[in-house]
Amino acid sequence: MANLTTKYLGLNLKNPLIVGSSGLTNSVEEITEIEKKGAGAVVLKSIFEEEILLEHKSIMNEVAADENNLEYYDYFDYKIKQDNINKYIKLIKDVKKAVQIPVIASVNCTSAHEWTFFAKKIEEAGADAIELNAFILPSDLNRTAEQNEKIYFDLINTVKKEVNIPIALKISYYFSNLAVMIKKLSETGIDGLVLFNRFYSPDFDIDTQKVVSTHVLSSENDLPISLRWVAIMANRVKCDIAASTGVHNGQALIKQLLAGADAVQVVSALYKHGTSHIESMLKELEDWMDKNNYQNIAAFKGNMSQENSYDPAAFERVQFMKYFGEIKHS
Repeated sequence: MANLTTKYLGLNLKNPLIVGSSGLTNSVEEITEIEKKGAGAVVLKSIFEEEILLEHKSIMNEVAADENNLEYYDYFDYKIKQDNINKYIKLIKDVKKAVQIPVIASVNCTSAHEWTFFAKKIEEAGADAIELNAFILPSDLNRTAEQNEKIYFDLINTVKKEVNIPIALKISYYFSNLAVMIKKLSETGIDGLVLFNRFYSPDFDIDTQKVVSTHVLSSENDLPISLRWVAIMANRVKCDIAASTGVHNGQALIKQLLAGADAVQVVSALYKHGTSHIESMLKELEDWMDKNNYQNIAAFKGNMSQENSYDPAAFERVQFMKYFGEIKHS
């Protein structure tokens, strides 16, 4: 029988399938069920810096509007942050008591704001690692590419000063020089990079003329984006790589491992098929390994990375042109 154990962020995992940060990982009951279904680790639902700051701004505006409340300004400033942090700390502590698999806390960051001090609180609560989910869309016309990129490095430096537990950084592919950026980020001393996160996707309701959300869940068609970049960057970075987005079945899990991923995050597939889908995906991985006589993950991990590929150009755009250039018009 194949051995599915692996390492990610220096943590021992019974298998490489991680349930990513989502509404599925927001309670002890749900996470206990996820562990029973076989997941190797879990990333807790993110605490959102943006939500805290919006709540903070709303209440501070109300306080400032009433001169009688000004003496309580600092109190409200502290309480808003502390209430959010306390809820999250309790979730970490309760989950750690309930499960044996590694528990990775998640912070959804839009800046290197001073409140990231609470990363230390996450460590003290018992989290095995912390995942910084950097949601910085390069849409500010007053900010240069260099200024955008600096936020990532400032964020890492701020958190590294606070904690000793492993740090992973979850990023998007919105960079003008993605390969170089991934490499530079890996050299900051972080323990892992997660490729990639998903931004809110807007759509228009033409009847109400309001902005609505679309493509909330990933699809199997989203797999090639992360698959390509995991394969290109595998063995070329100074930290672990976790694949994320578009992993909906055991085949996709296998593909990401072949590309060179150290671990693979799954969310949308579990929303669609339920947490029992974890068992199906792992069974597919195990059967495939037995069929190909792979005793462990290391025996095939990265076999199809660009570095190990017999045809590295297969990962480049020129292949797209070649494919369509060969199509004959009828």
